[in-house]
Amino acid sequence: MSQNLGEALVAQGALTPEQLREALTLQRNGAIALPDALAKLGFSDEATVARARAKLEGLPFVDLAKGRPPDKLLQRVPAELARQQGLLPVAEKNGKLVVAVDDPMKRILVDQLSFMIGGEVLCALAAPGALKGALERCYGPTADQAVAQKMGASDGSDGAAGIGGDDAPIVRLVRRMFDDALEARASDIHVEPSPSRVRIRFRVDGMLRDVAEHPPHLHAPLVSRLKIMAAMDIAEKRKPQDGRIELALPGRPIDVRVSILPTNHGETMVMRLLDRSRSLIGLPDLGFGEEDHALFKKWIKRPNGLVLVTGPTGSGKTTTLYAALSELNRPDVKILTAEDPVEYHIRGINQVQVHPKIGLTFARILKAMLRAAPNIILVGEIRDVETAEIAIQASLTGHLVFSTLHTNDAPSAITRMVDMGVKPFLVAGSVHGVMAQRLVRKVCKECAETYTASPSELATLGLDPTLVREPTLKRACGCRACEGTGYRGRLGLFELLEMNDELKELAFRGVALDELRARALENRCLRPLLVDGARKVLAGATTTAEVLRVARAASDEP
Repeated sequence: MSQNLGEALVAQGALTPEQLREALTLQRNGAIALPDALAKLGFSDEATVARARAKLEGLPFVDLAKGRPPDKLLQRVPAELARQQGLLPVAEKNGKLVVAVDDPMKRILVDQLSFMIGGEVLCALAAPGALKGALERCYGPTADQAVAQKMGASDGSDGAAGIGGDDAPIVRLVRRMFDDALEARASDIHVEPSPSRVRIRFRVDGMLRDVAEHPPHLHAPLVSRLKIMAAMDIAEKRKPQDGRIELALPGRPIDVRVSILPTNHGETMVMRLLDRSRSLIGLPDLGFGEEDHALFKKWIKRPNGLVLVTGPTGSGKTTTLYAALSELNRPDVKILTAEDPVEYHIRGINQVQVHPKIGLTFARILKAMLRAAPNIILVGEIRDVETAEIAIQASLTGHLVFSTLHTNDAPSAITRMVDMGVKPFLVAGSVHGVMAQRLVRKVCKECAETYTASPSELATLGLDPTLVREPTLKRACGCRACEGTGYRGRLGLFELLEMNDELKELAFRGVALDELRARALENRCLRPLLVDGARKVLAGATTTAEVLRVARAASDEP
């Protein structure tokens, strides 16, 4: 969309091609939207960009700097809704209410508004600054300012006023934040303070998006309310804290893992949302290719040994291990897990929560587990040499052990354990398979477009253009179903390393990572991430850009 908007501005003569290239560079490097990049560089004003964007989206443009809508129109939309969602009724045509918004993606609000007012609603696009000013003129102070006034926090005090009682304004603000996050399918909520604002961001399908901005004086009561809900120390503002919130929504029990980190502008919070009402994903639904699925099932059907799943935080490692445990969960099998935290409760499995403050660490739980005669053990994460050695000893004494490591790729797991201090012969004798994984966004089925890939694009995916008979791929576009992103949902990319006799010998000798990876590729014991990504791009499940975003850095493929 940025490229199309830029091209439209160039075609109108509002930008030169050189200015567009400079703005696109700033957009990529600064991780900001193209209109913001143009404004920062002084190449265009909001109104010009909004006019071009409206034309691209097939929406009318309205100039809110001129005039004021009649009161009878303003009364049709609740003031709180108008301020919170950033929409303003501006006209009525053929019995249909026309509302101005500053983002075409807000068209998704039309259905909600249409239901509320009992009539059809149309959208028009306005410049963001002009819309903000018009809302203040027509409806008075913003919702955040009204909340601050009710709480008596407009003087910037650091107290926790207004955080108690179900009807307190800050309580409603927090409740609305959680409701909006669940409706948006968010996995995380980020509360980030700065001198001029408190930014609220949601992570949806692995990508962060801005959803709200509050005045800075709302930061203290907002954080205080969340601390109380998470049973944290409300007076401690200098140290990191972790907590947990249990939300009892109708039919949807939600667990929220809360982490607080002090910054130079105040405490920033990250809240991970875990919906216990959702059923666990099975192995067939993770996105395995046929060969990878068969190999991973072979690993988890072994009677003993160590199977590792690696990847960065948020790459789906726990989901994969839960799927494996669900596959193995039978009445004749005893399964024990040590987790921090226990994310989902699985019937028939004995799950233990780690509590480092009372000395209940992974290592201590693992030692106790071995006396409980389990068949299968899950260690949530190998963080130190003691946990690693106990897990390895368990795998060498007749237990099947699953665990996770934070490494970039599968071969790195072998050298990582040696770097921790584990003896190479123990690693070589215990590890049967390592799987690295990433999550990519699935292209939206409603709006995806097909196109013919160029030879250079196929080469970027590690494919030989001469061997691809039909290079027809999918391109993300954007629609109401996917909220304009072009993607909806996620699937896994997997890199599987099977330890054969030669690789075990190399691990025993403690060879360098590059040699281990090269020999694994030669022996066809390693299926790289980029290869799996290319398969899924050719199948139309995702896009080239998504695969390269997560797999290129972890691959040695060209």
